[in-house]
Amino acid sequence: MFENSVTMAVLAASDIERAQRFWHDVFGLDPVQTDTGGGLLYAIGSGAVLVYPSDYAGTNKATAFSIMTDDLDRDMAALREKGVVFHEYDLPEIKTVDGVMVMGDEAGGERGAWFDDSEGNIIALAEPVGMSFDEVRAMFSRASA
Repeated sequence: MFENSVTMAVLAASDIERAQRFWHDVFGLDPVQTDTGGGLLYAIGSGAVLVYPSDYAGTNKATAFSIMTDDLDRDMAALREKGVVFHEYDLPEIKTVDGVMVMGDEAGGERGAWFDDSEGNIIALAEPVGMSFDEVRAMFSRASA
C-alpha cells in the first residue's frame, strides 16, 4: 500500500493573503502552485504543504505540521529574528526551557519547539538527538519506499 505516493501537510487559512505573506516573510517561500482551489502549494524540505482557505483555521490545538531540522538553535534564532514567538509549556509530559523541549537522551530522541503560523496553526520544529541528519533522511526514505 502507498508504494508509489508522496505526502503533504494541509493547513487551513482564514486569510489566504496573510498566510501567503507569512510563508514568504518567515520561511522565504513562494508557492510552487496556486491553482489548487484557492489554496497555495509550498515545497519545503522533501515534502509539501497545501495552505487552503477555511473558516476553521487555527481551531486545531495540536501540532498541524512539523519540520525536522539539523540545527534547532540556528533555525529558532532565524525565526525569532522574523518575529516568531515560541510556545512555552509546563505540563507533566512537556516542559520547555526558552521554547525548547528535550525528549529522550543522548542515545536517541529529539529536541523540539512549537510556534503558531499567521492563522493559528501549530508548527513544530524538531532536531534529532543521537542520530545524524543523514540517518534521519534515510529513515524517512525507507518509510516512503
